[in-house]
Amino acid sequence: MTTLAGDLTAIERELPDLATTHQTLITLTQGEVTSPDPSINSEPYQRILAAFTPSGPGLRAKDVCRALGIGTEPKDTEGIRAKLKRLTNRQILTETEPGLFTLT
Repeated sequence: MTTLAGDLTAIERELPDLATTHQTLITLTQGEVTSPDPSINSEPYQRILAAFTPSGPGLRAKDVCRALGIGTEPKDTEGIRAKLKRLTNRQILTETEPGLFTLT
């Protein structure tokens, strides 16, 4: 119990420094333009988006897997499907019918 109390005291002493650091970072990056979700700028999402063409047909998760050169087993397609759904939630893709995705 004494160890926990000591740890808590040490952490409480660090809080003002963390608050100052947080405020400094906000001030320094105030003019920066960033994506609301930086993960969409990550390489896997960029590869997925590259599989789509603006006027092309819709793609299913399995089609995207093939375009990316990865397996088409359920474990692969489910991972891609989850990413496609995230892109749909962020209005980057549209699900025109269940499981069929196009660029928005």
